[in-house]
Amino acid sequence: MKEEGALPRHDPDRWYVLLVLMLVYTLNIADRFVVSTLIEPIKAEFELSDGAVGLLTGAAMAVFYVAAGVPLGLVADRTSRMRLIVFSLTAWSALTALCGMTHSFAQLLVARIGVGIGEAGGTPACQSLLADKFPPRARGFALTLFALGAALGAALGSSLGGYLSDHYGWRTVLIVFGALGLPLAVLVALTVREPQRGRLDDAPLARTVRLRTTLAFVGQQRSLLHVIAGATVVTFWGWGLLWWTPSFLMRSYNMSLQQSGELLGWMHAVGGTGVTLGTAWVMKFLQHRHPRWQTRFVAIATVLPTFPSTLAYATVSPGVAIGAMWLFVPLIYLYIGPTLALATNLVPATMRSLTCAFIVFAANVANLLIAPLAIGALSDLVAPHLADPSHSLRWVLVGTSLTGFWAAWHYWRAARGLQEELARAGTAHL
Repeated sequence: MKEEGALPRHDPDRWYVLLVLMLVYTLNIADRFVVSTLIEPIKAEFELSDGAVGLLTGAAMAVFYVAAGVPLGLVADRTSRMRLIVFSLTAWSALTALCGMTHSFAQLLVARIGVGIGEAGGTPACQSLLADKFPPRARGFALTLFALGAALGAALGSSLGGYLSDHYGWRTVLIVFGALGLPLAVLVALTVREPQRGRLDDAPLARTVRLRTTLAFVGQQRSLLHVIAGATVVTFWGWGLLWWTPSFLMRSYNMSLQQSGELLGWMHAVGGTGVTLGTAWVMKFLQHRHPRWQTRFVAIATVLPTFPSTLAYATVSPGVAIGAMWLFVPLIYLYIGPTLALATNLVPATMRSLTCAFIVFAANVANLLIAPLAIGALSDLVAPHLADPSHSLRWVLVGTSLTGFWAAWHYWRAARGLQEELARAGTAHL
């Protein structure tokens, strides 16, 4: 067994690598999230329905994102993760810029599909590489800091995206966001080294692992299955709501695109960053206690913001809605770091990228495919039956907000048998 909690002396760059990969994750989220900020101008230019917008913001990426995720997870478990990160970052950045050069809905749809394929290889490879930089006890802390990229990316997509769109148009926004990733890809290629796989774990390292072997192992890890289910429902709940929140604010309270973008940007940047840093501190505190407290912490912290998430869309008072969003929006970042850490520690080293790809697969089916498309389609369906059709989106979002309770139940159930499953994965010294 390797010394518990020890970090190799010859690995002084672990914090630098964490910072760089956090920036990669920031652009991954920003390039994905910025389109939700641009819904209204894109919808107006191409004369789209809410259902068509849901197809563009969700299904266009999701179908190919999830289809590419598992194969790229296998690639990351067998080849250089650093090279896969560079390739993925370059691809999705170039295609995001290409989105800004399209002149029809069909062209934009195809380009967004390409963005989805490119982004599919990023997160699993980053998560697996970081697991070989930090020992099991420190992964909850490290991967929660990595999750800062989600808050920063959403803030960038909301605030900068809204500002640039109001002043220069939505096409310029996408070109600028795409251009940001290319120098970062060069930085990763030149400064990040591929670490030895599994060097900080107890279990012996298998040379190759087949998809069927990983599926069989994951299938017997009941706690892991609940973690995956919880993450899936959280993304449907939290991020599904956020896809449509800029449009909700503009329709319900006559905010401009810049106003809604700046408001949400501050919630992501200040609130999301604060919550993520607080979660990192909690993970550091809990690393010396029974691991079940990680899952129970996420369960409790998912239940609490479900109440303000419902209030935010049900109220007709803009002050109450914004106040409730300040409670709800930051707290949706809480699950990311603990979920990645639990998934990392519940499987052997040679299965980590693929297992992360499973989580990304399930979460993005819910987040990118089902939530935007279903919410948009239901809004179109409900509108003719309301006295004021403009309120259709509001009531669909209220119903969606209640699924936070479902997510919390899965995280609570994940605590059962957790210690035994960690031992099976070779990380029982967590």
